[in-house]
Amino acid sequence: MHRRRFLATAAVTSFAGSAVTHLARPAIAQGIKPLVFVPQANLTSLDPIWTTATVTRNYAFMVFETLYGMDSKLNPKPQMAEGHKVEDDGKRWTITLREGLTFHDGEKVLARDCEASLRRWMKRDAVGQILDSRLDALEAPDDRTLVFRLRKPFAALPYALAKTQPSPPVIMPARIAATDPFKQITEVVGSGAFRFEPGEYNSGSRAVFSKFAAYKPREDAPDFTAGARRALVDRVEWRIIPDASTAANALSVGEVDWLEMPLPDLLGLLRKNKDVVVDRLDPYGLYPVARFNTLQGPTANRGVRQAILAAVNPVEVMQAVMGEDASAYNAPIGVFLPGTDSANTAGMDRLGGGKPVAEIQAMLKAAGYAGQKLVLLHPTDQTFYDAMSQVLSATLKKIGVNVEDQAMDWGTVVQRRASKEPLDKGGWSMFCASFPAVDYLDPLAAPAARGNGPKAWFGWPDDPKLEQIHDAWMDQPDPAERKKLAAALQDEVFTEAPYVPLGQYFQSAAWRKTVTGHLKGPVPVFWNVTKA
Repeated sequence: MHRRRFLATAAVTSFAGSAVTHLARPAIAQGIKPLVFVPQANLTSLDPIWTTATVTRNYAFMVFETLYGMDSKLNPKPQMAEGHKVEDDGKRWTITLREGLTFHDGEKVLARDCEASLRRWMKRDAVGQILDSRLDALEAPDDRTLVFRLRKPFAALPYALAKTQPSPPVIMPARIAATDPFKQITEVVGSGAFRFEPGEYNSGSRAVFSKFAAYKPREDAPDFTAGARRALVDRVEWRIIPDASTAANALSVGEVDWLEMPLPDLLGLLRKNKDVVVDRLDPYGLYPVARFNTLQGPTANRGVRQAILAAVNPVEVMQAVMGEDASAYNAPIGVFLPGTDSANTAGMDRLGGGKPVAEIQAMLKAAGYAGQKLVLLHPTDQTFYDAMSQVLSATLKKIGVNVEDQAMDWGTVVQRRASKEPLDKGGWSMFCASFPAVDYLDPLAAPAARGNGPKAWFGWPDDPKLEQIHDAWMDQPDPAERKKLAAALQDEVFTEAPYVPLGQYFQSAAWRKTVTGHLKGPVPVFWNVTKA
């Protein structure tokens, strides 16, 4: 796209030809040389249950732990758990906590903390809600024992307790887990390898984490979020640098150590720097979506959503995000990732890129659309979402939709998208976001593809048929029948149109050669990482 080339040229010119912009250097606590990381976006929420923001998920894995971890091949492994026992034909799971688990406030981690944390998580997370619907009782009979008594077997329990996104089932003290899941926690206490430093947190500027000296790692080899989580640096600082060129300059001159998501157009220049490594840490990539609000405004009308689904061209969106490198993305794709058992072609003809504008305008007219305002939440400080939103806005205008393109930072989008208010009272119609692509291997998670109303991800689609198909897939042991149900689910998604799948893209990270030990997986993790 011309828009993409203009933005890319401006960024590269700034990086290559301008004087280096040096960052202000905050005082380093007690003379410790920190590992300095630039996250993909500002960290505005510290509650990984309240929000599904990926940057909050990444922070959560530094501070909190989960009962199970996940290796790089996405197999669940005991983490806080010592192990488990399954009885009563899969309807009774007994999990034993390992010894030596301690919260950052010095208190021991007890089974009742796990019970309270999981109950809060089950109120918000899609997979947690599935577990909750099958749960007869969750009990903590003693300090190290947690018992799940189920009405129906749930073989995916270890996977659910190891999941990384959108809301990992992190464990916090019971007194904090007692917080209403629809309100944010006000105190951060985990049991992970790093401790959050609240006195040094400044949203929009930085977040600081220090090694938790009392943490007792597992003896297993580290493998993504499974195994030993050994903090090998004493301090990690997250610097919030919205401008991609400034961040790349800072990495090039050694003012920062690691960029989570450098702008794709800057990767070539970064590769030329002998002191910088550019590589993909996440082999699965990201699954971007354009999400509709199904409760308010014109997007509450299914016909309007179907017309927009037919108008948005995923290839155009991915080219705007990743440039001309076709190996860096897949588009178009359906609900499930290409190459997985659940991937299928049902309803793919309804995706955008093939219909003339006049036909889409006729769809809007047939749906009763008459120029009502559509509010697009457009984060300008997050490069990839900015590019997606620009394409989306231009497409909506092209087909005659009265779009109000509201520019804001990503942190504001994270806060605003939780609103169910009308558009004239701070509500919204659409926004773009990305999930870790591993969420869309099959129907188990796939948060955007649920239709469970108030319990659904932001947008809150209410589609009983979609839920029936999802439940049937959960209960179906036969792989061939599961494939049929996955196709039926995708067909229903493209009928009800709760979102537009925008493709799959693969993002590279960049770091100084002095930083080593990165573990590959869908989350940037900081254990096992050293800085010379």
